[in-house]
Amino acid sequence: MSEQNVINKKKILVTKKKLKEDFHSLGLEPGMTIIVHSSLSAIGWVCGQEIAVVQALMEVISPKGTIIMPAQTTNNSDPATWEDPPVPEEWWETIRQAMPAFDPNITPTYGMGRIAEAFRKFPGTKRSNHPAVSFSAWGKHASFITNNHALHYPFGDQSPLARIYELNGYILLLGVDYSRNTSMHLAEFLSKSKKEVTQHCALLQDGKRTWGEFKTLEDHADIFNKIGKTYEKTYTVQNGLIGAAPSKLIKQRSLIDFTTQYLDERI
Repeated sequence: MSEQNVINKKKILVTKKKLKEDFHSLGLEPGMTIIVHSSLSAIGWVCGQEIAVVQALMEVISPKGTIIMPAQTTNNSDPATWEDPPVPEEWWETIRQAMPAFDPNITPTYGMGRIAEAFRKFPGTKRSNHPAVSFSAWGKHASFITNNHALHYPFGDQSPLARIYELNGYILLLGVDYSRNTSMHLAEFLSKSKKEVTQHCALLQDGKRTWGEFKTLEDHADIFNKIGKTYEKTYTVQNGLIGAAPSKLIKQRSLIDFTTQYLDERI
């Protein structure tokens, strides 16, 4: 028996109906504002794959609510910083000159997973206009969340994350851990301990493609799991399975406030 056959036998069959039941059991409701971070492979063998997951989410949350997913394009960045995989140094300047500018209508997500990429292309989904760390949104507050995404400090007070915070939204970690929890970057902006860094990307300025830069903050994603585990000792997080995927439903504002205080006190 091949290894692939063994892997398939260990997976479970998950339908859209099952997904909807699991979303309801975890606490998702119509009208919620929710940002979703996901792993399709963690769910099991999904009938309809990523399309079924997006449809199930939309049917549960309904147009009365809002679904948000990261639509980042982190490959639109300085090749000198690439590690997975790196490219030869003699390529760097050519890449800087040749990288196509970000276009929210056609530029695919990178490293966000199949669910987020499918969601980006669904009818009615809007996308913010940041060349490196955009977000997609669908539903009642989609325009409010994606409009006016600032170039500088893209996880800060002029970001989709801040709009979700204002709406008292939720975070769904679907088969992923806190290291994928983009909302926690808003706490870096709110923290007194923030440290500024500069990143580069290809973008449009006055209709022309250019190699530009933006200011952002030092990333603490390497300790997000530690912060999340500490948070759960005091605050309630809904845990459950979506298919076979261990998942969490978290109040975004509460986690951001806690993470901000954690960074202030320990970083």
